[in-house]
Amino acid sequence: MKTIGFIDYFIDEWHANTYPDLIKHYNETHGEDFAVKYVWAEKDNENGLTTEEWCEKFGAKKCKTIGELCRKSDYVIVLAPSNPEVHLRYAREVMKRGVSPYIDKTFAQDFKTAKAIFNLAEKYGVKFFTSSALRYADELDEFEGKTESALIMGGGASVEEYVIHLVEMAVKIVGVGAEKVRYEKKGRQEWMEIGYGNGKNVTLMQADWIPYEVTANKVGEESKTVTINSPFFQNLIDDILNFFLTGEISFPTEQTLEVMKIRTAIIKAKEKEGRWIKA
Repeated sequence: MKTIGFIDYFIDEWHANTYPDLIKHYNETHGEDFAVKYVWAEKDNENGLTTEEWCEKFGAKKCKTIGELCRKSDYVIVLAPSNPEVHLRYAREVMKRGVSPYIDKTFAQDFKTAKAIFNLAEKYGVKFFTSSALRYADELDEFEGKTESALIMGGGASVEEYVIHLVEMAVKIVGVGAEKVRYEKKGRQEWMEIGYGNGKNVTLMQADWIPYEVTANKVGEESKTVTINSPFFQNLIDDILNFFLTGEISFPTEQTLEVMKIRTAIIKAKEKEGRWIKA
């Protein structure tokens, strides 16, 4: 058995509750034997299961420290998807022990912290990757590296937590090189523009819980609209487990820093609504 340890701010949350079944599905389709067996959480969910109750439900064991979890686990996933402010601290504890983790989105609260986590990985000679699951939407594959302009729409309770999904999709299909961003709120819709020096552009729109949808035009072609319906979370889990097995990251890690650069700029742009600011 290949054991996985979950590190979380509080363990009773959607990602931690969902990933074990997706891991089981990977095992069934790939003939593997990964299992979540160890858990460390900083606190209990005040409105949900305690860490002990979660472990009993999912067949895992609670660890007293991150160090204990790293010693006992073959592989480590750092969760806390809604609390990116804790990821630098957790990453340091994991990486200094020579462990190469997956870190859940949003993996840092700003671009500066994102670079600090990359620097930790270099310091300790480990690998890691992080991504929004939306990168793994099959519908994006035909646009990857071929897009001149795009409109990407999706839902979420706040730009701070959920715009990561829209930005991740933008970077996958357009690539790096964003130079400026602009933010504007229109009623309950939040509009964001990303400008590139090569003439490419992306518009993002976030509004409550609307479906994820991409309208993009490939070079020399007319625009095409796709609604995201593919099993992107399963695709993400498949890639995480492949990373654990091979040590290979399936996309350029410079794109992760690009995502964080754009996200950080968008949040700053909210304070200067309607004005372009440097990305």
